[in-house]
Amino acid sequence: MKKLFYIVIFIATTIISIGCGAYSFTGGNTGNAKTIQVDFFPNQAPLIEPTLSQKFTLDLQDLFTRQTNLTLVKANGDLQFSGEITDYRITPMSATANQTAAQNRLTITVNVNFINTLEEKDNFEKRFSFYYDYGATQQLTGGVLETALNDILERITQDIFNASVAKW
Repeated sequence: MKKLFYIVIFIATTIISIGCGAYSFTGGNTGNAKTIQVDFFPNQAPLIEPTLSQKFTLDLQDLFTRQTNLTLVKANGDLQFSGEITDYRITPMSATANQTAAQNRLTITVNVNFINTLEEKDNFEKRFSFYYDYGATQQLTGGVLETALNDILERITQDIFNASVAKW
């Protein structure tokens, strides 16, 4: 009976905490912000992947609309993201006995300018980067490219989310 009492208290406390906005399961704290603006991130990298700019911009928008209660707007958002893709690089990572690459690494770097119009102290301009390793015998096309972009962009967008609203 005592165990049931503690379970009921725990559930009630959890519901009240969530209802009051004191805790978020995503870890994001948007403060008094109601809107978010994510500008198009052009690809300024020396090597261009045609779909990268659009995919990154949409992935960043999707992450914030899924994990916060912010409304996406085209201009004058309380939270504003802009920037550019600055690097898209493929480098050989490990060699075989025949002096050829056994593995390649795709690295993407994004420069992000974050403006919080309600809390200026939270503003930043930072570079976010991540990579994906793949076999040297594989071509970076089709499914390999899709997997690489999904993995890299998921990590970069989550890092941006953490830096801007989760304060990690």
